[in-house]
Amino acid sequence: MLKIAHSPLFCHPLPANHRFPMAKYQQIPERLISQGVICHDNLFHPILASEAEILSTHTAKYWHELKTLTLAAKDARKIGLPMSAELIKRERYIAHGTYECALYAKNYGISLSTSGGTHHAFAGHGEGFCILNDICIASNLLIHRKQAERILIIDLDVHQGNGNAAIMAGNPKVFVFSMHGKKNYPFIKPPSDLDIELDDGTDDTTYLHQLSHTLPTIIDSFCPDMIFYQAGVDVLATDALGKLSLSMAGCERRDEIVLRTAHQHGIPVVVVMGGGYSPNLDDIITAHCQTFLLAKQIWQY
Repeated sequence: MLKIAHSPLFCHPLPANHRFPMAKYQQIPERLISQGVICHDNLFHPILASEAEILSTHTAKYWHELKTLTLAAKDARKIGLPMSAELIKRERYIAHGTYECALYAKNYGISLSTSGGTHHAFAGHGEGFCILNDICIASNLLIHRKQAERILIIDLDVHQGNGNAAIMAGNPKVFVFSMHGKKNYPFIKPPSDLDIELDDGTDDTTYLHQLSHTLPTIIDSFCPDMIFYQAGVDVLATDALGKLSLSMAGCERRDEIVLRTAHQHGIPVVVVMGGGYSPNLDDIITAHCQTFLLAKQIWQY
């Protein structure tokens, strides 16, 4: 069965005209249900990540500042979201949802979250709309609990996952692969296990050729038993921050390459949404919903 992490709290209220497209977290499941791609039974509400689970990845000092809402103003500005107890609760649901997706993926082959992909969160600070690093928390829990041994993070958000790279640096059980804009944020990029930097204006042909030739090589050499896929849709040509030139069809083909490769190798895969900043919210929703439909088709749910 296709299991999808979702909570109404994923769509957190923000000030008017805030540039983060929070509404997508409500509209993705609504559209999937209205189009008959999924039903309510596919959705599960995650539980909160515990303090111990958060501390598997984040520092005690940072977690204390988050839970007591004592984060310095300059550190909160780096995150870019107004701090509140409800926001922190949201992040805890997102983080544990990604972990729960991994457990479902072990049973069903694939599981997705309607949120997640907070790859700019470091162990000791957040930035770029990211507070708790859900993929790193989930990966650390899986390894610590002996539920996975070799984890591949495929990060195809247009922005490099600097938090993923820093947290997992030197960890032989986790391979971080990031394919992102060369001249885009973050401007200081800690090295991942493999970084492929793309020029501004990269189109479908160049992007898909690079991905289709790189991914099988990584899988054959690293032999992962779990994949986390960050399916950011800020690679679209319409994106306000992305600087690449992928079409909607190109974005769909990107997802298909990743998901079919995982399926052909029999590797469980967790899909999280990542970024997307097209001015027309419908472009964001359409691109994300393509990912869910592909998952359903490839795994024949």
